[in-house]
Amino acid sequence: MRSFLCLLCFAVLAAALTIPSAAAARKGHVVVLGAARKVAYSKAGDPGGAAAGEDSLRIRALVVDGVVKEWTTGDAHDVTDRSFTVRRVVRLNDALPSDNSTEKPAAAAGRWVWQRGPWLLVDRVTGRVTALKLPDYDPGVSQVSWFRDYAAYCGVTASGKSLYAVVAQVAARKPVLAKKLGAFDAQSHAEPSCGAAEWQREPLRVTFHPAAKDAVSFDVVPGSAVLVEDAGDDSDAAAAKPK
Repeated sequence: MRSFLCLLCFAVLAAALTIPSAAAARKGHVVVLGAARKVAYSKAGDPGGAAAGEDSLRIRALVVDGVVKEWTTGDAHDVTDRSFTVRRVVRLNDALPSDNSTEKPAAAAGRWVWQRGPWLLVDRVTGRVTALKLPDYDPGVSQVSWFRDYAAYCGVTASGKSLYAVVAQVAARKPVLAKKLGAFDAQSHAEPSCGAAEWQREPLRVTFHPAAKDAVSFDVVPGSAVLVEDAGDDSDAAAAKPK
């Protein structure tokens, strides 16, 4: 009987040593933005987003656990103590089908342009990178001004004919604010169509600056943050490699 109890104790001890404790800390992630570098940027490649005389973009790699997940441009904004937003930069193939048939393969393969893209939400704890779907967001028109988990910008409707003042909240399905500012002509609009929106804390108010029009302000009814940060341990972003 004593031998049986000793064997049982040994088995329990061995199991305790081999099964990870539920209280053990999860493996941490290292999330960093790399050093800035300049890449060629052509107004012909991104006519909506290029400023006058702009011929280059400053980009930084978004690196998670030593792996480049995305390329970004501009300043990052801390939403919480563990999540931040940053704008993605996209590298597009600018080669025409005729280029592939008439030019040398090496020349055709080199027709790439960098373009400002959507905003990303990055979780430093889980390493997850998520593309934000901001309502009526237009990469060439919308200059996002962040405050807390709110994004204020001028948006363009799906028809491309109206310019709206938009306030979106991270993870919310509907915009907090959507007010028409006027008509929009994609072929002959001012550059920029709107200046950066300005925030005021108390009372919570945002002011928009549409081109050739008076500034317009809106009060925003403050609400609790809808962003839910989980404790997962995965990363949804695909690796991206520059050329």
